[in-house]
Amino acid sequence: MTKSLHRYTLLLAVLTLFLVVAGASVTSHEAGLSVPDWPLSYGQVMPEMTGGVFFEHGHRMVATLVGMLTIGLAIWLARVDKRAWMRKLGWIALGAVIVQGLLGGLTVKLLLPPSVSIAHACVAQLFFALIVSIVLFTSQQWQEGPEMVDDHSWLPIRTLAVIAPAVVLAQIALGAGFRHRAFGVMPHVVGSFVVAIYLLITAVLVLLEFPQHRALRTPAQALLAILFLQLMLGVAAFVARLDAAAHPLQMVLSTVAHVAGGGLTLAASVMLAIEVLRNVRVRSAVGVFENHPAVIS
Repeated sequence: MTKSLHRYTLLLAVLTLFLVVAGASVTSHEAGLSVPDWPLSYGQVMPEMTGGVFFEHGHRMVATLVGMLTIGLAIWLARVDKRAWMRKLGWIALGAVIVQGLLGGLTVKLLLPPSVSIAHACVAQLFFALIVSIVLFTSQQWQEGPEMVDDHSWLPIRTLAVIAPAVVLAQIALGAGFRHRAFGVMPHVVGSFVVAIYLLITAVLVLLEFPQHRALRTPAQALLAILFLQLMLGVAAFVARLDAAAHPLQMVLSTVAHVAGGGLTLAASVMLAIEVLRNVRVRSAVGVFENHPAVIS
């Protein structure tokens, strides 16, 4: 595995996060229909970049760049990676970016239907998490192999870690639903408390059980740090929205940052789930009872 391939995946991950930010900027500026046609913009490859067109067409330009780089990634993996599952993952990434582009086109053609817009937002975050996963899979640390450990915690860490990305994705969907006016903000607010508690428990358990295990400790610490940042960004976005008329720029910036934080949270939860599945053995019922004798007394 070449270092250049790993650096390429890092670049693609950064650009994909920027694409998420660009998409959030379109929604926050209510510029979704500033360009009424697709795939061209006012019948042109490069229209005049004024008003909402700057955000909408700019988003399309970044998406095109990410799509082209994803084609390059799929071809590169197919040519040099000896792992069959990684070669398939490259083509899955390419398929995902194509689906995302089609969803983006549908949002314009169908005049921003909430269901399609929410799907577009969720697939974008999933694609980012997928690219971050490929960054991990092409890293030197991954090549060194797993360091197997046993799960002695009362709650099953493997199960908690696997469910965590699904919980985060559901919260992302609730946020997208609010931004696209499918429903109010309260489902997203309530969900933030549930998700925060769940991720806090999961990450803290990993750190308590495996404090010296670098492959497990690092994503758990990252998840905690991003979680606290995301909560602060969520509060800032909520407060800014209450006074959006007086401070529109503050509302836009805080909302865009919050959307980007959601993507980082999902990616961190996926990284933790991958490392837990790779390094933590499935615990047996006997092992659980042996470590908690009070249960059978």
